[in-house]
Amino acid sequence: MVGDVKTEQRAAKIRIVVVDDSVGMRTVTKSLLEKAGYEVETAGDGFEALSRVIEFRPHLIFIDVMIPRVNGYQACAVIKQNPMFKDIPVILLGARDSLYDRVRGRMVGASQYLLKPFSRDELLEVIGRYVDGESRDIITTKQAV
Repeated sequence: MVGDVKTEQRAAKIRIVVVDDSVGMRTVTKSLLEKAGYEVETAGDGFEALSRVIEFRPHLIFIDVMIPRVNGYQACAVIKQNPMFKDIPVILLGARDSLYDRVRGRMVGASQYLLKPFSRDELLEVIGRYVDGESRDIITTKQAV
């Protein structure tokens, strides 16, 4: 159950990086995750994201696909090609629900493609799936793949 003591204790050990060029989306997502007990760092573009990953060493990364400088697909590919970070689940966030976007995400090594806008429960469900060691190699959206 989300919000129980065990979830909050486990969450306190989990570090998450959220990458989105929208200040509002970063702020809301960070606040939501911090209230759930997670440690969160944010970035506004792909270069900043790579820096945060190196410095913060997260357990999970959320990256919007449409970010400046280095887009989300490119940032994911760089992360997954690095032996130090290749096992970190990367969740791509996107507003378009197309087969092309999901396949492109798989090709760069994303663990999942989450359709925006997403709910608090969807976000926490994704975190639980990957930090609890469940499937690390699936691509899903609100609709079945």
